[in-house]
Amino acid sequence: MERYEPLKIEEKWQKIWEQEKPYKAVEKDGAPKMYLAEMFPYPSGAGLHVGHVRNFTIVDVLTRFYGQQRLNVMRPFGYDTFGLPAENYAIKTGRSPKDVTAENVANFRKQAKRLGYAIDWDREINTSDPEYYKWTQWCFLQLYKKGLAYQKESYQWWCPVDQTVLANEQVENGCCWRCGHEVEKKKMKQWFFKITEYADELLDEVDALDWPEKIKTMQKNWIGRSTGAEIEFKVEGGAPHITVFTTRPDTIYGATFLVVAPEYAGLEALVSDDAREEVMAYKAEAMKKSEIERQENKEKTGVFTGAYAINPATKEKIPIWVADYVLSGYGTGAIMAVPAMDERDKEFAEKFDLPIVETELCEFDKFGTPKTTYRMRDWLISRQRYWGCPIPIAYDKDGNAHPIPEDQLPVMLPEIDDYKPDSSGRSALAKAKDWLKVEIPVVDPETGETHMEECTRETDTLDGYACSSWYLWRYVSPHDAEHAWDPVAIKYWAPTDIYVGADHAVAHLLYVRFWCKFFADEGYLPFREPIKKLIYHGYINAPDGKKMSKSKGNVIDPLDVINDGYGADTLRTYEMFIGPVELDAAWDPRSVGGVYRFLNRCYNLLNADVINSCSGSRPAGPSPRAAGANSRAAALRNSPNQELTHIRHKTIKKVTEDIYKCQFNTAVAALMEYVNELYKVGATKEDLIILSKLLKPFAPHLASEMLERLGADDEWPKWEEKYLVADTAEVVVQVNGKLRAKLMVDVTDLEDEAKIVEMALAEKKVQKYTTEGVKKTIFVKKAKLVNIVV
Repeated sequence: MERYEPLKIEEKWQKIWEQEKPYKAVEKDGAPKMYLAEMFPYPSGAGLHVGHVRNFTIVDVLTRFYGQQRLNVMRPFGYDTFGLPAENYAIKTGRSPKDVTAENVANFRKQAKRLGYAIDWDREINTSDPEYYKWTQWCFLQLYKKGLAYQKESYQWWCPVDQTVLANEQVENGCCWRCGHEVEKKKMKQWFFKITEYADELLDEVDALDWPEKIKTMQKNWIGRSTGAEIEFKVEGGAPHITVFTTRPDTIYGATFLVVAPEYAGLEALVSDDAREEVMAYKAEAMKKSEIERQENKEKTGVFTGAYAINPATKEKIPIWVADYVLSGYGTGAIMAVPAMDERDKEFAEKFDLPIVETELCEFDKFGTPKTTYRMRDWLISRQRYWGCPIPIAYDKDGNAHPIPEDQLPVMLPEIDDYKPDSSGRSALAKAKDWLKVEIPVVDPETGETHMEECTRETDTLDGYACSSWYLWRYVSPHDAEHAWDPVAIKYWAPTDIYVGADHAVAHLLYVRFWCKFFADEGYLPFREPIKKLIYHGYINAPDGKKMSKSKGNVIDPLDVINDGYGADTLRTYEMFIGPVELDAAWDPRSVGGVYRFLNRCYNLLNADVINSCSGSRPAGPSPRAAGANSRAAALRNSPNQELTHIRHKTIKKVTEDIYKCQFNTAVAALMEYVNELYKVGATKEDLIILSKLLKPFAPHLASEMLERLGADDEWPKWEEKYLVADTAEVVVQVNGKLRAKLMVDVTDLEDEAKIVEMALAEKKVQKYTTEGVKKTIFVKKAKLVNIVV
């Protein structure tokens, strides 16, 4: 008997798929479609890791599952290639990010093909390809035309080593998430997208999404809509008044102090001379912390400003403090503290010995103006780096911004020699002197006339999230030179039916929803939500449960697993079997071996006469080798059996429903159980065909080989309800509560207690424990249990 050689089988089928392109997706009139995608990866030099494999395999299992049901399936692939890692590598080595990225993409593609993914490789995209980022720039210009892309000055996190702006979530313990250097706050003119324009719709439509509840909750919290009022507090000594936002204006009688954020615009005008040095030192220290850290900090800190305000309700003088638990971006950056009603205010009051007064509730709107605020801020999208999508803006001699005409897109990234930015706050693009100058039409603000003028290009590039906010639509027509996405193809394929990922629970998913709503408003999209169903999976950790990292030396290379002889099918199946998809899981080398043995047992079920060498040509139709096969004594038999029929249909139902519910681990477990039963009771050819079809989403190479040898197609099998009801049942027999025997009885006999008890007492394994007589018997029909008391 030929042994299972996964690498040989996999090489054969990967060549077939490469030549025949069976996963090429085309629009078909009237055919139900299924569009699936993963969050596309950043192609690092290290190549695929086992986390990628889990992500990609989930999509592949579903792609094959729906394809076997004869839906018109599209599963594209792409690469998120702009960003700091490639730029930092270029600074270190002098190699062009473009060249390094091309090598990494080629490596990723090669590795993905080794895993046998059902990808339409004609729909491959790359965000740093000018063919792609031309349309990213076009998207920017559409937002700019509507006033949703704009510039303003604001404090931003600045990394002096990477020489770029960082988002809040990229600052960890006051340090840059990439290089680990201490960051600082810097006031800079930046580009923003006005996502707050869509805040209400983004929030109101979250509940209707078929997404995991924890992701929906995170989106709601990030948007953070609060309804309340703005109340004006006068300040003693003639300083500008302070306007606070509160969701509980009816508690104003309990406001015993005000707190302003360290970044509060009017802070310096408030501070007394005696308190100035302490306040400014506190502000400087607070500016080193991210907003996330400030929110998570349990220990309340703050400094008295030396100033007092007047409570408009009580007319009493109350102190004004500065504290980092108040955020400048929420509300007005100032709050009225009501320690009797708010836990954070209470902690602060108790620490600094401030009064706590039980409040007498007043009419909600008596002292304030109704107001709705949001925790979400407008999206900062400019980055001071070279390796990103150039922003299609240029400035005239007076510094006014003008859009680059669409017929001049793409604004190409120039080739430069020195990628290192400097402390000026401009990216390395500022060094490309010839590239900086561009002649574009400029509208005279006084006359309204248009004239050509030499302008200076914007040297900031777009945040990578801009590039990934629309790629799901580019996939429908990835090589269209006339549109960002073809209007006919987008109506057929989109929105995305199933989207899979393990990161970007808030930012990316929120931004793609924002762009979807905007482009729907502009008439470019026929839907307002981009993703029907979201699958959010857990991470794969090292065997000790710790996060994998190069520095710890605990990274599992998926190609090592494949090349060690286990093959891609074992790796794929193991990662689906490792645990519930939504949970983190620890890598277990022993379980990898167990999955390999399972696939080996599947292969060995094939009849010796059906087995043939993997080499050679592939027959065009059903294999003649499958016809008239003789039975193999231990495992294969050709006559139907009621018990086997029941097991077969039960397995089809279980695997089908589990895949629909994304319970891949229990689907694989059901297949393992099925194989065990086939070895126990024997298998018909039909059983092997069913097994191969159910196995194909997980182990496509092996299943394709088995189906070819069995002369069968891969159409997904259906179960029949009439075969799900078993003719026999197992009854457990206990003596004084201890298991002593198991009976197989006709289901109809369960209605006859006397007969069941008689059968139990007749069992030889039971009789040796009942020699001294039986006191009583108990039959529990529902539990299929007989307990004999002696």
